[in-house]
Amino acid sequence: MARISLDCPNSLPGIPLSVLSVPMENKYKCQECVQVLRKPVQAQCGHRFCVHCFKQLTSDGPKPCEACRDEGIYEEPISILNSNEAFPDNAAGREIASLPARCLNEGCPWTGSIKEYEAQHEGHCEFEKIQCSACQNLILHSEKERHDERECEARTLNCKYCKVTFNYKEIKAHDEICVKFPLQCKECGKKKIPREKFSDHLRSCAKSKSACPFSEVGCKAMIDNGKLSDHENSSTVEHLRLLLPMVLSMVRTRAEASGLGEWQEDSGLGLYRAPEEGVSMGASALVHSVDLDKKVTALENIVCVLNREVERSSVTMEAFAQQHRLDQDKIENLTTKVRQLERTVAMRDLQLSETEQLVRELQFCTYDGIFVWKITDFSRRRQEAVAGRTPAMFSPAFYSSKYGYKMCLRLYLNGDGTGRGTHLSLFFVVMRGKCDALLKWPFSQKVTLMLLDQNNREHIIDAFRPDVTSTSFQRPISEMNIASGCPLFCPLAKLAGKSPYLRDDTIFIKAIVDLTGL
Repeated sequence: MARISLDCPNSLPGIPLSVLSVPMENKYKCQECVQVLRKPVQAQCGHRFCVHCFKQLTSDGPKPCEACRDEGIYEEPISILNSNEAFPDNAAGREIASLPARCLNEGCPWTGSIKEYEAQHEGHCEFEKIQCSACQNLILHSEKERHDERECEARTLNCKYCKVTFNYKEIKAHDEICVKFPLQCKECGKKKIPREKFSDHLRSCAKSKSACPFSEVGCKAMIDNGKLSDHENSSTVEHLRLLLPMVLSMVRTRAEASGLGEWQEDSGLGLYRAPEEGVSMGASALVHSVDLDKKVTALENIVCVLNREVERSSVTMEAFAQQHRLDQDKIENLTTKVRQLERTVAMRDLQLSETEQLVRELQFCTYDGIFVWKITDFSRRRQEAVAGRTPAMFSPAFYSSKYGYKMCLRLYLNGDGTGRGTHLSLFFVVMRGKCDALLKWPFSQKVTLMLLDQNNREHIIDAFRPDVTSTSFQRPISEMNIASGCPLFCPLAKLAGKSPYLRDDTIFIKAIVDLTGL
């Protein structure tokens, strides 16, 4: 018995049950993960496992089969799981691969087989939600590139001016300190001056203005750069007039200091104290003390006013914060209601879609075992099949009689199996009907499939009698049985050029079920 390969680093657990479009049989279920078998292997006891699950079970050596114990058939050594005694179950793999599947992701219309789901759709669906590695938010697979480049709050950016890397949230703070950030001079209008050179520009800007050096003594002139000398020459008399009171004041102060003797500065109070205490010194200190008290009182009044303003601002800020919290609560409530409405709309859309599907089935349904299937937009549908987007399509259901067998056709416009890329593949499908309990099983009626020549000359015909031992023709236990038919039904070359089978981008397929014996 072949040993299964355990060197599959990318093996995955089972396929979720909800991927199947039909109820699943227990024989297709993994005994470990209880999902649809993926790459099934069969243990020597007969139970099936995904290769991933079996590898995990036997990674530490042989183990007893819990499924055997649950079913009460445990028997050593047959019920011991051992990688040396298990083998790939290719037959079950083929049956599972042909089961109809659908995409789990909300909004995705994809349908096909399990084989197509694993090979083409799983992990590639545009409607799949994935987690952003940076901000941890869930986003659609199709929007990942745009999210990473434009929307992610945690993405990193390079400053286009200084090339420093920083977080997107810090972009405004970085712009405030970026040494290469371009600034505009308000005086001359020059743009794109790097922040690191802006101070140099202001000093050399011909239209920039600066205060006169004599502003400390009262000159209020604002002078253009380069014209300071002109201003000083033209305003010499004015500058001297402004300096005169200050000079006179300094002279008087010096004279008073000379008359009172040597003075020492008290740096703590900003007062002057003579070395010899006297009456005149006491009077002077009293005057300065009174002035100081007045200044302190004025400062205290200013502080009180400022404190009242701070308290008023604090109350206002608290009110704004409270209102902000209320607004946030309202926003969250409204967001919840919007989500609920979106879910309701999605449910209504699903119900509407199911109703439309039922109407379409009733519109094309027949009850005499004869069904003509008109397929329009052949070129577009074929391109979708070649691209793998819609490799197969199902016909509406038809019946052998009002209460008879329910059937449909399955067509691969780019072929399937041995006919892939070279032929149209056409298959006959027995579906689960409401009156199956009254019918004879297995289904054994002759089936004739035809591609109609629209000139009514030479139709392409293929017919077969069902293999009554095949599961395809037993009483259905799911929505539909596995399709059976003609993978090499019609060469694609016959539909090229001015083909009598393809007119106005339309083909007609006819199915006839022999009702003899019913």
